[in-house]
Amino acid sequence: MNEFNIFFEVGFRHIADLKGIDHILFVAALCLRYQFTDWRKLLVLVTAFTIGHSITLALSVFEIIHYSMNWIEFLIPVTIVITAVSNLFVKKFVFKSRFPLIYFLALFFGLVHGLGFSNYLKSLMGKDHSILTQLLAFNLGLEAGQLLIVTAILTLSLICITILKINRREYLLLLSGGIFALALQMSIERFQQL
Repeated sequence: MNEFNIFFEVGFRHIADLKGIDHILFVAALCLRYQFTDWRKLLVLVTAFTIGHSITLALSVFEIIHYSMNWIEFLIPVTIVITAVSNLFVKKFVFKSRFPLIYFLALFFGLVHGLGFSNYLKSLMGKDHSILTQLLAFNLGLEAGQLLIVTAILTLSLICITILKINRREYLLLLSGGIFALALQMSIERFQQL
């Protein structure tokens, strides 16, 4: 297997790994308010997150920025808590604003998640000439994993809301509440390690 494929697979597995559930919870919290019919808005949202984490992933891998990994590990579940709480304010599912607050949260929180991704990636990378290839492949793998998570969340929403006829707001509140509880527990545990 060539190097590009190896780093693509590593990126995919990193975001889709159930042991690293924090990234899955974040993407889920972002997507819960949307359905397949909202695909354009969801595309902008996911792109904002991608831009954010791509920037800090690259800056960190090229050692342009330095940070405390303990703080990043604490801030990642905090981003999930805030995103889950933001879902509580969605009362109507008519998204008329061209640039809603959730887009900016996704972009900003993507910066934090990129630093978390970079620590993992740097532990795998060599100091050779192919660092750009490794970075690109890893990032594309992350995106493929992220698309899988988005598709799974949208499919779950479709089943629950359209087929099982669960009230959309109640569904959003229930799943956001569960995500909030898990992320709050992670935040507390990681804060104690600071």
